[in-house]
Amino acid sequence: MRIHLGENARMAFSTLRENKLRSFLTVIGVVIGITALVSVASILVGLDADIRGYLDDYGTNTLFIFKFDPGFRTTRLTAEERSRKPLTLEDAQAIAEFCPSVRRIAVEVFPRFTGMHRTIPPSARYKGNEVFNVNYTGGNSDYEFVYNANISRGRFFTEAENLHRADVVVIGTDLADGLYPSEDPLGKPILVAGVPYQVIGVLEKRKGQFFRDDSSDKTALVPYFTYRKHHPNDDEHFIGAEAFPGRMPQAEDEVRGLLRRLRNVPFNKPDNFGVSSSQQIATQFRQIMGSIALLVAVISSIGLLVGGVGVMNIMLMSVTQRTREIGVRKAIGARRSDVIWQFLTEAMTLTGAGGIIGVLLALGVSQLLNLIREGLSSIPLWAVILGVAVSMAVGLFFGIYPAIKAARLDPVEALRYE
Repeated sequence: MRIHLGENARMAFSTLRENKLRSFLTVIGVVIGITALVSVASILVGLDADIRGYLDDYGTNTLFIFKFDPGFRTTRLTAEERSRKPLTLEDAQAIAEFCPSVRRIAVEVFPRFTGMHRTIPPSARYKGNEVFNVNYTGGNSDYEFVYNANISRGRFFTEAENLHRADVVVIGTDLADGLYPSEDPLGKPILVAGVPYQVIGVLEKRKGQFFRDDSSDKTALVPYFTYRKHHPNDDEHFIGAEAFPGRMPQAEDEVRGLLRRLRNVPFNKPDNFGVSSSQQIATQFRQIMGSIALLVAVISSIGLLVGGVGVMNIMLMSVTQRTREIGVRKAIGARRSDVIWQFLTEAMTLTGAGGIIGVLLALGVSQLLNLIREGLSSIPLWAVILGVAVSMAVGLFFGIYPAIKAARLDPVEALRYE
Protein backbone atom coordinates (compact mmCIF):
# COMPACT_ATOMS: atom_id res chain seq x y z
CA MET A 1 0.00 0.00 0.00
CA ARG A 2 1.40 3.39 -0.95
CA ILE A 3 0.50 6.50 0.98
CA HIS A 4 0.03 9.31 -1.54
CA LEU A 5 0.88 12.96 -0.90
CA GLY A 6 -2.74 14.08 -0.89
CA GLU A 7 -3.67 11.48 1.70
CA ASN A 8 -0.63 12.46 3.78
CA ALA A 9 -1.74 16.08 3.73
CA ARG A 10 -5.29 15.14 4.78
CA MET A 11 -3.95 13.07 7.66
CA ALA A 12 -1.64 15.89 8.69
CA PHE A 13 -4.48 18.44 8.77
CA SER A 14 -6.60 15.98 10.72
CA THR A 15 -3.82 15.72 13.30
CA LEU A 16 -3.64 19.52 13.53
CA ARG A 17 -7.38 19.80 14.12
CA GLU A 18 -7.34 17.15 16.81
CA ASN A 19 -4.46 18.79 18.69
CA LYS A 20 -4.90 22.51 18.06
CA LEU A 21 -3.31 23.83 21.26
CA ARG A 22 -0.42 21.37 21.22
CA SER A 23 0.26 22.11 17.56
CA PHE A 24 0.25 25.87 18.13
CA LEU A 25 2.55 25.66 21.13
CA THR A 26 4.88 23.43 19.11
CA VAL A 27 5.31 25.94 16.28
CA ILE A 28 5.08 29.19 18.24
CA GLY A 29 8.81 29.72 17.66
CA VAL A 30 8.26 29.35 13.91
CA VAL A 31 5.37 31.83 14.08
CA ILE A 32 7.51 34.42 15.88
CA GLY A 33 10.47 33.91 13.55
CA ILE A 34 8.41 34.21 10.35
CA THR A 35 6.51 37.22 11.70
CA ALA A 36 9.79 39.00 12.41
CA LEU A 37 11.35 38.09 9.06
CA VAL A 38 8.36 39.12 6.93
CA SER A 39 7.78 42.29 8.98
CA VAL A 40 11.39 43.40 8.58
CA ALA A 41 11.27 42.60 4.85
CA SER A 42 8.12 44.71 4.50
CA ILE A 43 9.71 47.64 6.33
CA LEU A 44 12.87 47.45 4.22
CA VAL A 45 10.88 47.35 0.99
CA GLY A 46 8.71 50.27 2.13
CA LEU A 47 11.69 52.37 3.20
CA ASP A 48 13.61 51.56 0.04
CA ALA A 49 10.72 52.69 -2.16
CA ASP A 50 10.30 55.77 0.03
CA ILE A 51 13.91 56.89 -0.19
CA ARG A 52 14.10 56.12 -3.91
CA GLY A 53 11.11 58.36 -4.53
CA TYR A 54 12.49 61.02 -2.20
CA LEU A 55 15.94 61.11 -3.80
CA ASP A 56 14.70 60.78 -7.38
CA ASP A 57 12.46 63.76 -6.71
CA TYR A 58 15.64 65.81 -6.33
CA GLY A 59 16.92 64.67 -9.72
CA THR A 60 18.40 61.41 -10.96
CA ASN A 61 21.15 63.32 -12.83
CA THR A 62 22.16 65.46 -9.87
CA LEU A 63 25.44 65.29 -7.95
CA PHE A 64 25.36 66.43 -4.33
CA ILE A 65 28.58 68.14 -3.25
CA PHE A 66 29.48 69.08 0.32
CA LYS A 67 32.61 69.34 2.46
CA PHE A 68 32.04 65.75 3.63
CA ASP A 69 30.09 62.89 2.07
CA PRO A 70 26.36 63.63 1.77
CA GLY A 71 24.13 60.72 2.65
CA PHE A 72 23.78 58.17 5.44
CA ARG A 73 26.54 57.67 7.96
CA THR A 74 27.18 54.86 10.45
CA THR A 75 30.04 56.67 12.23
CA ARG A 76 30.59 60.11 13.67
CA LEU A 77 32.46 62.78 11.79
CA THR A 78 36.20 62.65 12.32
CA ALA A 79 38.16 65.61 13.62
CA GLU A 80 39.59 66.10 10.13
CA GLU A 81 36.10 66.21 8.59
CA ARG A 82 34.85 68.73 11.18
CA SER A 83 37.82 71.00 10.50
CA ARG A 84 37.42 71.09 6.71
CA LYS A 85 36.92 74.50 5.17
CA PRO A 86 33.50 75.04 3.59
CA LEU A 87 32.89 75.02 -0.14
CA THR A 88 32.43 78.44 -1.68
CA LEU A 89 30.39 80.22 -4.32
CA GLU A 90 33.59 80.39 -6.37
CA ASP A 91 33.83 76.60 -6.28
CA ALA A 92 30.31 76.36 -7.71
CA GLN A 93 31.08 78.91 -10.40
CA ALA A 94 34.27 77.03 -11.35
CA ILE A 95 32.32 73.77 -11.68
CA ALA A 96 29.82 75.48 -13.98
CA GLU A 97 32.63 76.94 -16.10
CA PHE A 98 35.20 74.14 -16.28
CA CYS A 99 33.16 70.92 -16.13
CA PRO A 100 31.66 70.36 -19.62
CA SER A 101 29.50 67.42 -18.48
CA VAL A 102 27.68 69.64 -15.96
CA ARG A 103 24.54 71.29 -17.27
CA ARG A 104 23.54 73.51 -14.34
CA ILE A 105 24.70 74.39 -10.85
CA ALA A 106 22.61 75.03 -7.75
CA VAL A 107 24.30 76.55 -4.74
CA GLU A 108 22.88 76.93 -1.22
CA VAL A 109 24.27 78.90 1.70
CA PHE A 110 23.43 78.37 5.37
CA PRO A 111 25.05 78.61 8.82
CA ARG A 112 28.41 76.90 9.38
CA PHE A 113 28.18 73.19 10.14
CA THR A 114 30.92 71.72 12.31
CA GLY A 115 29.38 68.31 12.99
CA MET A 116 29.39 69.02 16.75
CA HIS A 117 27.38 72.21 17.28
CA ARG A 118 24.49 72.85 14.94
CA THR A 119 22.78 76.20 14.81
CA ILE A 120 19.23 75.89 16.13
CA PRO A 121 16.88 76.05 13.10
CA PRO A 122 15.03 79.37 13.00
CA SER A 123 11.30 79.92 13.14
CA ALA A 124 8.97 81.72 10.75
CA ARG A 125 6.10 83.99 11.77
CA TYR A 126 3.06 85.62 10.23
CA LYS A 127 0.67 87.53 12.48
CA GLY A 128 -0.10 85.17 15.37
CA ASN A 129 1.10 82.00 13.64
CA GLU A 130 4.60 80.57 14.08
CA VAL A 131 6.36 77.52 12.63
CA PHE A 132 9.59 76.22 14.18
CA ASN A 133 12.55 74.30 12.72
CA VAL A 134 12.37 76.05 9.36
CA ASN A 135 14.87 75.02 6.66
CA TYR A 136 16.06 78.57 5.95
CA THR A 137 18.66 78.87 3.17
CA GLY A 138 19.75 81.07 0.30
CA GLY A 139 20.05 79.72 -3.24
CA ASN A 140 20.53 80.77 -6.83
CA SER A 141 17.81 80.79 -9.46
CA ASP A 142 18.94 77.47 -11.02
CA TYR A 143 18.01 75.72 -7.76
CA GLU A 144 14.54 75.35 -9.26
CA PHE A 145 15.78 73.22 -12.16
CA VAL A 146 18.64 71.29 -10.55
CA TYR A 147 16.51 70.02 -7.65
CA ASN A 148 13.16 69.82 -9.49
CA ALA A 149 11.73 72.41 -7.13
CA ASN A 150 8.33 72.63 -8.80
CA ILE A 151 6.10 75.54 -7.89
CA SER A 152 2.49 74.80 -6.95
CA ARG A 153 1.49 78.46 -6.57
CA GLY A 154 3.18 81.67 -7.62
CA ARG A 155 6.70 81.62 -9.09
CA PHE A 156 10.37 81.09 -8.31
CA PHE A 157 12.66 84.07 -7.87
CA THR A 158 14.72 85.23 -10.85
CA GLU A 159 18.45 85.78 -11.22
CA ALA A 160 17.75 89.51 -11.40
CA GLU A 161 16.10 89.37 -7.97
CA ASN A 162 19.11 87.44 -6.74
CA LEU A 163 21.61 89.99 -8.05
CA HIS A 164 19.53 92.90 -6.69
CA ARG A 165 19.19 91.20 -3.29
CA ALA A 166 15.39 91.34 -3.32
CA ASP A 167 13.66 90.41 -0.05
CA VAL A 168 11.48 87.68 -1.55
CA VAL A 169 11.03 84.08 -0.44
CA VAL A 170 9.71 80.78 -1.76
CA ILE A 171 8.25 78.56 0.96
CA GLY A 172 7.39 74.87 1.34
CA THR A 173 3.87 73.50 1.59
CA ASP A 174 4.05 72.70 5.31
CA LEU A 175 5.24 76.22 6.06
CA ALA A 176 2.45 77.69 3.92
CA ASP A 177 -0.18 75.55 5.63
CA GLY A 178 1.15 76.39 9.08
CA LEU A 179 1.34 80.17 8.63
CA TYR A 180 -1.51 80.80 6.18
CA PRO A 181 -4.13 78.12 6.97
CA SER A 182 -7.08 80.13 5.68
CA GLU A 183 -5.59 82.57 3.18
CA ASP A 184 -3.42 82.72 0.08
CA PRO A 185 0.23 83.22 1.10
CA LEU A 186 1.24 84.89 -2.18
CA GLY A 187 2.17 88.51 -1.65
CA LYS A 188 1.92 88.18 2.13
CA PRO A 189 4.74 89.17 4.47
CA ILE A 190 6.66 86.59 6.49
CA LEU A 191 9.28 86.95 9.19
CA VAL A 192 12.05 84.34 8.97
CA ALA A 193 14.82 84.42 11.59
CA GLY A 194 13.79 88.01 12.32
CA VAL A 195 14.09 89.13 8.68
CA PRO A 196 10.97 90.32 6.79
CA TYR A 197 10.30 88.84 3.33
CA GLN A 198 7.48 88.75 0.82
CA VAL A 199 6.16 85.34 -0.27
CA ILE A 200 6.25 84.94 -4.06
CA GLY A 201 5.86 81.18 -4.43
CA VAL A 202 4.94 77.90 -2.75
CA LEU A 203 6.82 74.69 -3.56
CA GLU A 204 5.10 71.41 -4.33
CA LYS A 205 5.22 68.78 -1.61
CA ARG A 206 8.22 66.51 -1.90
CA LYS A 207 7.78 62.78 -2.44
CA GLY A 208 8.47 60.32 0.33
CA GLN A 209 6.77 59.89 3.68
CA PHE A 210 9.48 58.71 6.03
CA PHE A 211 12.41 60.88 4.95
CA ARG A 212 10.50 64.12 4.67
CA ASP A 213 11.17 64.95 8.33
CA ASP A 214 14.32 66.85 7.33
CA SER A 215 12.17 69.98 6.89
CA SER A 216 12.20 69.83 3.07
CA ASP A 217 8.55 70.92 3.14
CA LYS A 218 9.23 73.61 5.74
CA THR A 219 11.66 75.37 3.43
CA ALA A 220 12.12 79.12 3.34
CA LEU A 221 14.35 79.69 0.29
CA VAL A 222 15.53 83.21 -0.48
CA PRO A 223 17.91 84.46 -3.20
CA TYR A 224 21.56 83.69 -2.50
CA PHE A 225 22.80 87.30 -2.30
CA THR A 226 19.74 88.30 -0.27
CA TYR A 227 20.67 85.71 2.34
CA ARG A 228 24.30 86.88 2.40
CA LYS A 229 23.07 90.48 2.80
CA HIS A 230 21.24 89.60 6.01
CA HIS A 231 23.64 86.90 7.26
CA PRO A 232 27.14 87.80 6.04
CA ASN A 233 28.83 85.44 8.50
CA ASP A 234 27.02 82.33 7.26
CA ASP A 235 29.38 80.74 4.73
CA GLU A 236 28.52 77.02 4.59
CA HIS A 237 27.76 75.99 1.01
CA PHE A 238 26.05 72.96 -0.50
CA ILE A 239 26.37 72.51 -4.26
CA GLY A 240 24.12 70.58 -6.61
CA ALA A 241 25.49 69.81 -10.07
CA GLU A 242 23.05 68.61 -12.73
CA ALA A 243 24.81 66.45 -15.31
CA PHE A 244 23.77 66.14 -18.92
CA PRO A 245 21.72 62.94 -19.49
CA GLY A 246 23.96 59.90 -19.71
CA ARG A 247 27.06 61.75 -18.49
CA MET A 248 26.88 61.27 -14.72
CA PRO A 249 30.19 59.34 -14.44
CA GLN A 250 32.07 61.94 -16.51
CA ALA A 251 30.50 64.78 -14.54
CA GLU A 252 31.52 63.20 -11.23
CA ASP A 253 35.10 62.69 -12.42
CA GLU A 254 35.32 66.27 -13.68
CA VAL A 255 33.90 67.74 -10.46
CA ARG A 256 36.14 65.60 -8.28
CA GLY A 257 39.28 66.47 -10.25
CA LEU A 258 38.48 70.20 -10.28
CA LEU A 259 37.74 70.41 -6.55
CA ARG A 260 40.96 68.53 -5.72
CA ARG A 261 42.89 71.18 -7.62
CA LEU A 262 40.95 74.09 -6.15
CA ARG A 263 41.33 72.76 -2.61
CA ASN A 264 45.00 71.83 -3.10
CA VAL A 265 44.58 68.13 -2.30
CA PRO A 266 47.91 66.25 -2.85
CA PHE A 267 47.74 63.34 -5.31
CA ASN A 268 48.41 60.80 -2.53
CA LYS A 269 45.75 62.16 -0.15
CA PRO A 270 42.00 61.41 -0.07
CA ASP A 271 39.39 64.00 -0.99
CA ASN A 272 38.63 66.65 1.61
CA PHE A 273 35.09 66.99 0.25
CA GLY A 274 32.24 64.68 -0.67
CA VAL A 275 30.52 64.01 -3.99
CA SER A 276 27.50 61.72 -4.14
CA SER A 277 24.37 61.02 -6.16
CA SER A 278 20.89 59.75 -5.42
CA GLN A 279 21.93 56.27 -6.56
CA GLN A 280 24.97 56.24 -4.27
CA ILE A 281 22.98 57.50 -1.28
CA ALA A 282 20.32 54.86 -1.92
CA THR A 283 23.07 52.22 -2.07
CA GLN A 284 24.43 53.45 1.29
CA PHE A 285 20.96 53.16 2.76
CA ARG A 286 20.55 49.62 1.45
CA GLN A 287 23.87 48.61 2.97
CA ILE A 288 22.82 49.92 6.37
CA MET A 289 19.40 48.30 6.13
CA GLY A 290 21.03 45.08 4.92
CA SER A 291 23.12 44.93 8.08
CA ILE A 292 20.00 45.47 10.18
CA ALA A 293 18.15 42.79 8.20
CA LEU A 294 21.01 40.33 8.75
CA LEU A 295 20.91 40.98 12.49
CA VAL A 296 17.14 40.45 12.61
CA ALA A 297 17.48 37.29 10.50
CA VAL A 298 19.99 35.88 12.98
CA ILE A 299 17.71 36.68 15.91
CA SER A 300 14.68 35.25 14.08
CA SER A 301 16.58 32.06 13.31
CA ILE A 302 16.69 31.40 17.05
CA GLY A 303 12.88 31.32 17.05
CA LEU A 304 12.92 29.03 14.02
CA LEU A 305 15.44 26.76 15.73
CA VAL A 306 13.28 26.57 18.86
CA GLY A 307 10.25 25.82 16.71
CA GLY A 308 12.17 23.17 14.79
CA VAL A 309 13.30 21.41 17.97
CA GLY A 310 9.71 21.48 19.19
CA VAL A 311 8.54 19.91 15.94
CA MET A 312 11.18 17.17 16.19
CA ASN A 313 10.15 16.45 19.76
CA ILE A 314 6.44 16.24 18.92
CA MET A 315 7.14 14.06 15.89
CA LEU A 316 9.25 11.64 17.96
CA MET A 317 6.37 11.40 20.43
CA SER A 318 4.03 10.78 17.50
CA VAL A 319 6.23 7.94 16.26
CA THR A 320 6.12 6.33 19.70
CA GLN A 321 2.36 6.76 20.03
CA ARG A 322 1.67 5.42 16.53
CA THR A 323 4.10 2.50 16.54
CA ARG A 324 1.36 -0.11 16.16
CA GLU A 325 -0.27 1.93 13.33
CA ILE A 326 3.06 2.06 11.51
CA GLY A 327 3.44 -1.73 11.94
CA VAL A 328 0.00 -2.35 10.44
CA ARG A 329 0.74 -0.18 7.40
CA LYS A 330 4.10 -1.79 6.77
CA ALA A 331 2.55 -5.25 7.20
CA ILE A 332 0.00 -4.60 4.43
CA GLY A 333 2.55 -3.25 1.96
CA ALA A 334 3.63 0.30 2.86
CA ARG A 335 7.25 0.93 1.90
CA ARG A 336 9.84 2.83 3.94
CA SER A 337 9.57 5.82 1.58
CA ASP A 338 5.80 5.91 2.16
CA VAL A 339 6.27 6.10 5.94
CA ILE A 340 9.03 8.70 5.61
CA TRP A 341 6.88 10.95 3.44
CA GLN A 342 3.91 10.50 5.74
CA PHE A 343 5.79 11.91 8.70
CA LEU A 344 7.67 14.55 6.66
CA THR A 345 4.35 15.79 5.28
CA GLU A 346 2.95 16.06 8.80
CA ALA A 347 6.02 18.00 9.99
CA MET A 348 5.95 20.33 6.96
CA THR A 349 2.21 20.87 7.34
CA LEU A 350 2.69 21.71 11.00
CA THR A 351 5.44 24.29 10.40
CA GLY A 352 3.80 25.52 7.19
CA ALA A 353 0.66 26.34 9.18
CA GLY A 354 2.89 28.22 11.65
CA GLY A 355 4.44 30.08 8.71
CA ILE A 356 1.01 31.09 7.39
CA ILE A 357 0.05 32.38 10.85
CA GLY A 358 3.34 34.29 10.96
CA VAL A 359 2.66 35.87 7.56
CA LEU A 360 -0.85 36.89 8.65
CA LEU A 361 0.56 38.47 11.80
CA ALA A 362 3.16 40.28 9.67
CA LEU A 363 0.35 41.62 7.48
CA GLY A 364 -1.30 42.99 10.60
CA VAL A 365 1.96 44.57 11.73
CA SER A 366 2.38 46.12 8.28
CA GLN A 367 -1.11 47.62 8.37
CA LEU A 368 -0.47 49.02 11.84
CA LEU A 369 2.81 50.62 10.72
CA ASN A 370 1.08 52.18 7.73
CA LEU A 371 -1.52 53.68 10.03
CA ILE A 372 1.30 55.29 12.00
CA ARG A 373 3.05 56.51 8.85
CA GLU A 374 1.72 55.92 5.34
CA GLY A 375 4.02 53.95 3.07
CA LEU A 376 6.34 52.81 5.87
CA SER A 377 5.68 49.12 5.21
CA SER A 378 4.91 47.15 2.06
CA ILE A 379 4.85 43.35 2.02
CA PRO A 380 5.98 42.01 -1.39
CA LEU A 381 4.71 38.69 -2.71
CA TRP A 382 8.20 37.20 -2.59
CA ALA A 383 8.36 37.81 1.18
CA VAL A 384 5.09 35.91 1.68
CA ILE A 385 6.28 32.99 -0.46
CA LEU A 386 9.70 33.00 1.22
CA GLY A 387 8.15 33.06 4.70
CA VAL A 388 5.97 30.03 4.03
CA ALA A 389 8.79 28.23 2.22
CA VAL A 390 11.23 28.79 5.08
CA SER A 391 8.71 27.54 7.62
CA MET A 392 8.09 24.38 5.60
CA ALA A 393 11.84 23.89 5.18
CA VAL A 394 12.16 23.94 8.97
CA GLY A 395 9.59 21.14 9.17
CA LEU A 396 11.38 19.19 6.45
CA PHE A 397 14.78 19.47 8.15
CA PHE A 398 13.67 18.71 11.69
CA GLY A 399 11.21 16.04 10.59
CA ILE A 400 13.81 13.90 8.81
CA TYR A 401 15.09 12.07 11.89
CA PRO A 402 11.62 11.15 13.29
CA ALA A 403 10.50 10.06 9.80
CA ILE A 404 13.54 7.81 9.31
CA LYS A 405 13.10 6.37 12.80
CA ALA A 406 9.48 5.52 11.96
CA ALA A 407 10.44 3.98 8.61
CA ARG A 408 13.07 1.73 10.24
CA LEU A 409 10.62 0.15 12.68
CA ASP A 410 10.36 -3.62 12.31
CA PRO A 411 6.74 -4.39 11.40
CA VAL A 412 6.61 -7.52 13.59
CA GLU A 413 7.96 -5.69 16.64
CA ALA A 414 5.71 -2.72 15.88
CA LEU A 415 2.61 -4.94 15.80
CA ARG A 416 3.50 -6.33 19.23
CA TYR A 417 3.86 -2.79 20.65
CA GLU A 418 1.21 -1.84 23.21
